[in-house]
Amino acid sequence: MASRSGANSIDEYIAGFPPETQKVLRELHALIRATAPGATETISYAMPTFDLNGHHLVHFAGYARHIGFYPVPSGVEAFKEELKPYKGGKGSVQFPLDQPMPTDLIRRIVEFRVEEN
Repeated sequence: MASRSGANSIDEYIAGFPPETQKVLRELHALIRATAPGATETISYAMPTFDLNGHHLVHFAGYARHIGFYPVPSGVEAFKEELKPYKGGKGSVQFPLDQPMPTDLIRRIVEFRVEEN
């Protein structure tokens, strides 16, 4: 198994996690892919990344207790009220693994980033 930071593809990155975390990461990957079908997939900053029109759209990453979602600062700012229940930073949000993923919110953030891009 490749180390996550050395992964060459999103599937390879996801494969480096425990099965429960893989399931959530696969769901997130599929959700972003479906929401931004024109985006290209890559690994950037050692994280799964979706690019559109030559710019980063969103990144995501797995951790021991949460999934990190990185829709750049504008994606966080535009949804700051809805993201209040989650820990986060200027361009990031943490979705705990012990809670259901807010898929509708994530889809709307990705749609916002596609429009913005």
